[in-house]
Amino acid sequence: MSENLIEVIDGWAKTSPDKIAYDYLGKTNTYAELKEYSDSLAAYLMTLDLPKGAPVIIFGGQTFEMIASFLGAVKAGHAYIPVDAHSPLERIKIIKEIAKPAACIAVEELPLTFADMTIIEPQKLTEVFSNKEKLTTKDQFVSGDENFYIIFTSGTTGVPKGVQISHDNLVSFNAWMQKDFALEQTGSCLSQPPYSFDLSVMDLYPTLTAGKQLTVLPKETTDNFKALFAVLPELKITEWVSTPSFIDICLLQPTFSAETLPTLTHFFFCGEELTHKTAQTLKKRFPKAKIFNTYGPTEATVAVSQVEITDEILATYPRLPIGQAKADTTIILVDENDQPVPVGQSGEILIAGPSVSKGYLNNPEKTKHAFLTYDGQPAYKTGDLGQFDENGQLLYKGRIDFQVKLHGFRIELEDVDHHLDKVSYVTQATTVPRYDKDHKVSQLVAYIVKDQAKTKDFASDFKLTQAIKKELLETMMSYMMPQKFVYVEKLPLTPNGKIDRKKLMKEVNS
Repeated sequence: MSENLIEVIDGWAKTSPDKIAYDYLGKTNTYAELKEYSDSLAAYLMTLDLPKGAPVIIFGGQTFEMIASFLGAVKAGHAYIPVDAHSPLERIKIIKEIAKPAACIAVEELPLTFADMTIIEPQKLTEVFSNKEKLTTKDQFVSGDENFYIIFTSGTTGVPKGVQISHDNLVSFNAWMQKDFALEQTGSCLSQPPYSFDLSVMDLYPTLTAGKQLTVLPKETTDNFKALFAVLPELKITEWVSTPSFIDICLLQPTFSAETLPTLTHFFFCGEELTHKTAQTLKKRFPKAKIFNTYGPTEATVAVSQVEITDEILATYPRLPIGQAKADTTIILVDENDQPVPVGQSGEILIAGPSVSKGYLNNPEKTKHAFLTYDGQPAYKTGDLGQFDENGQLLYKGRIDFQVKLHGFRIELEDVDHHLDKVSYVTQATTVPRYDKDHKVSQLVAYIVKDQAKTKDFASDFKLTQAIKKELLETMMSYMMPQKFVYVEKLPLTPNGKIDRKKLMKEVNS
């Protein structure tokens, strides 16, 4: 593999020490400070005699001290587990129980105590950083197949799974980001997703290894629309990384455009489906910017395929493709027996290549179920349905576990969402099933954020529903029609910025 990523980032402290690495709403830190802080923490961790290679939890928000702690941990030979400060207490307890970490670095005050674990409290951490201890060896740096970070996903049963990402997994992803997207050598990248969400890796490491600037948009700002739209034009960002749901929020503001954000040249989306409507609106607002739809699960290191959303792609595909795999990766569509499906048919997306994780931390059963070896390469079964078209573009067909049966018809919830999104009166929508006492689907419920300008003349929601149904029947089979329409001001989002379908399902079935 190529040079160690930690050394690449440290290299900027030597060649360009005064370059800004991190900008938190005007408070800046340089690459020299990033090396200084992380070296000092690594030197301190080495004095604690922690079990070799055991992971450490790093608890906090979107601050410079967090990324300095990430690098400090991996310099000392420990993978880091990012845990967001807004995490529920129960989640923190479960992560600690599963991961069996060697220590916890509390960048912010921990809301609970762990008597059986070394905890570096915020005050002690500040002291460690200010000591400016020199690191005299690189021997401990995480490298090769050793875990670099472990991110805990939500888990379908409510129990999170710790996805192990090695140094070389991250090298594969990072090299793709540096080579395939025609990124400028200078500039700044928006850092908006929480660090406990692997989408943040898309802004963190491609930016830091290139010696560019991370420009932070913290949760407190994104949760306050007035503050958000006041701050955005001041950030002078060149690259944008977010979920489609977050850009949908930004597009509600008419001034979110190239006129007020003229420096933006690249948009990257991952984590959920990018709709045609969102991409088209964004293309109109930022006609000269490059827009990339990327796809990939946490288990394959952020993303493995991409397509640039051009006018031609918008004209050709009513539902946007998720692109073509990066050069070192193979995507195979398989049936329930893990056998490749015939060309033109849909199947489960199987990803094979060097960015695929070794599996879930301390969970051999779940690992065995989802990970395998394919043609000599580590591979992961995504649970996503896909289909290749005649242009070699991969088409996303929805989650296997978002398939429901209603009145004997098999329906993809995301397919219904796709049709709703195309309706002129709809700004955003998602669909959830209601179950009867026998656990069978009895009804589809559509939650809709309506377009205020286009729906103001409707006398009632009943009239609006009739108009939406009429439009839907022009493109959608009647058996897919939701039986109930609920109008809301906004759809709930998960802490990672995705539409929270599970929360709505709970609401519908409570």
